[in-house]
Amino acid sequence: MKTKNIEQIVAPRPAHFVGDGFRVHNFIPGVPGMSMQRMDPFIMFDYNSKYHFGPSEIPRGVGVHPHKGFETVTIAYKGRVEHGDSSGGGGIIGEGDVQWMTAASGVLHKEFHETAWSKTGGEFQMVQLWVNLPAEAKKGEPKYQAIENSQMALYPLENDKGTIEVIAGEYNGIKGPASTFTPIHMSNLRAKEGAKVAYNFPTTYTTLLLVLEGTVQVNGAEVMQDHVVLMSNDGEEFTVEVTEDAVVLVLAGLPIKEPIAHYGPFVMNTQEELLQAFDDFNTGKFGTWN
Repeated sequence: MKTKNIEQIVAPRPAHFVGDGFRVHNFIPGVPGMSMQRMDPFIMFDYNSKYHFGPSEIPRGVGVHPHKGFETVTIAYKGRVEHGDSSGGGGIIGEGDVQWMTAASGVLHKEFHETAWSKTGGEFQMVQLWVNLPAEAKKGEPKYQAIENSQMALYPLENDKGTIEVIAGEYNGIKGPASTFTPIHMSNLRAKEGAKVAYNFPTTYTTLLLVLEGTVQVNGAEVMQDHVVLMSNDGEEFTVEVTEDAVVLVLAGLPIKEPIAHYGPFVMNTQEELLQAFDDFNTGKFGTWN
């Protein structure tokens, strides 16, 4: 098989706050060469690198806001987040857990630091992705998947060098618990220094990695903590060698290849559908949420 080469290695952009609870570096669509169309089906990627929040009696976060036409995926590495939405989905995620919300035809949503965690504060580290939906699924009913770390499928690395924690898709036949509308691989590599891991995804798959801890080499090129690697669509195989104990988020997905019309919290296929999304929101069709 042919090597999947590196297209670019990206340092984190200056951080900004989303609400008052999420201090994020945006990679998609903010980085040149990482537009929604290029990164399809991953259409937004915010990374809250390690940040210490002090104690607060009032939980920090983002108040009620709408979404339509895609899925939000929140992966917790440090800290705790509480989610609620107008379709009845909700819950609390802590270290290693995932919230996977399908906004589909429209939902109101809010997310805050978990109340008890807020009172003490601490180190906070999260990823939020927006995963696009094919046109037909944009019309579907909203749903919510709460995926605890204990539910994740684990692939053990050789010589007790760590594990691959599969959230969605599979690695060497080990399948993750998340349900997806299109083919998607999402996993955390948690590995010790000296581990060497081979990955294999179809040439057509959009493929990227985020180094959350440590340092690795991807196809021999050094990638430091908080950096993203975008792989080219020119092959199938690549290797990750761990040079310092590491946590690496690996994402790969089949592009949907449908038109993208995006404005704010709505991602549709046409401008007409965007106008309809605003009308649906303004007329209360996303439900109510206090």
